[in-house]
Amino acid sequence: MKKLLFLLAGFCFVIGVSAQNGEKKKPASPPASVSKTTASGVTISINYSQPSVKGRTIGKDVEPRDGTVWRAGANKTTLFELSKDASIDGKPLPAGKYGLHVLTNNGDWTFIFSKKWDQWGTEYNEADDALRVTVKSTKPAKFAETLTYTISEKGRVALLWGGHEAGFTVK
Repeated sequence: MKKLLFLLAGFCFVIGVSAQNGEKKKPASPPASVSKTTASGVTISINYSQPSVKGRTIGKDVEPRDGTVWRAGANKTTLFELSKDASIDGKPLPAGKYGLHVLTNNGDWTFIFSKKWDQWGTEYNEADDALRVTVKSTKPAKFAETLTYTISEKGRVALLWGGHEAGFTVK
């Protein structure tokens, strides 16, 4: 009888361990990407991690906070890539990979394209800036629970996050 109980306990332990190991917990800010070739022939790609609002207040409980540079996503620096030389809201930006950051100030959102793109997201040095473009934030058509980037065929790149939408045009 003791052997039977011992074997049963061992079997239950093995089943429990393999069930735990088989469960993969979804990351809090899962990776996401969007890519599109625009009508002007530029391929735009954005790789980022998607945080969720989860009832928090943007600007108070979660980024972006006015006056503080934010990685425009979660985890690693958001990667912004252009397949060929282009302009961002009329300002030139060569083809290549960039770290995308945001700096907010009273409804103005400054998109910062950094030459440093392969790093942890909170690392930032203004000396590495390739370009800055400032735009106004607007209210999106619907609340974006998870941070989302969209790219239109006309080259409009938009960041949607909670009750905010800000973007720029690539040509």
